[in-house]
Amino acid sequence: MSVYHTIKSRVFNVLEVSKHKGDLSWKIDAFIIVLIILNVVAIILESVETISMEYSSEFFYFELFSVIVFTIEYIFRIWVSNLYPSYGHPVTGRLKYALTPLALIDLLAILPFYLLFTSLDLRLLRMFRIFRIFRLFKIARYISALSLINRVVSRKKEELIISLIFTLFLLLLTSTIMYYVENGAQPEKFSSIPETMWWGISTLTTVGYGDMYPITAMGQFLGGMIAIIGIGLFALPTGILASGFSQELAHQSHQAESCPSCGRPF
Repeated sequence: MSVYHTIKSRVFNVLEVSKHKGDLSWKIDAFIIVLIILNVVAIILESVETISMEYSSEFFYFELFSVIVFTIEYIFRIWVSNLYPSYGHPVTGRLKYALTPLALIDLLAILPFYLLFTSLDLRLLRMFRIFRIFRLFKIARYISALSLINRVVSRKKEELIISLIFTLFLLLLTSTIMYYVENGAQPEKFSSIPETMWWGISTLTTVGYGDMYPITAMGQFLGGMIAIIGIGLFALPTGILASGFSQELAHQSHQAESCPSCGRPF
């Protein structure tokens, strides 16, 4: 094996395979996790004007250091990605890997910094800076509990989509009914069905901001019923996710108690 392929395999092993506590891969993961957490803290502190003005140079150099580290990591991951069988082609395989959710998060974590060197409008650049918060999502690579969440959501996505569609249908139905009930009494607030949807969202989520509320007897009765329905409505995806977590944990427990070669329990 050539030196090039040896180095590439070593980098792949460090970044993607070996995760034993105390080895180089584990130390790199721990370093990046700490760096991600510090980046999130920096983003929060930088929003405080007095702190941002006093430590502007420190924030800039920390941002520069973070971007360099994350860029090197991103380039290395793209470089070794075609060692995965599913991304084997040297060009299309890497492109396919670059479009995976975790790779896109890695890209969005560094993109705002490089956009500073373009001719984009400053207002647009300020909006792009919000993507720095995606550095928090990079931590999903390194914490197994977050991969558990991903597996649960993937397994239960059909049920979650159905519950979302049902929620949107209920929102449209309740907003339409409330518009026709309250429009005559409050034409300035319940002026249209889209306007009434704001009331529907705040009521179904049981937030109830108080900026819009029914004043007719029928409207108040419907509002009370819809608020009660909202409590049960948002318990639906919670129950789906709880069931998914229970099944996934039971599956992991079964695997841990089974023989890895024959699959039979110990």
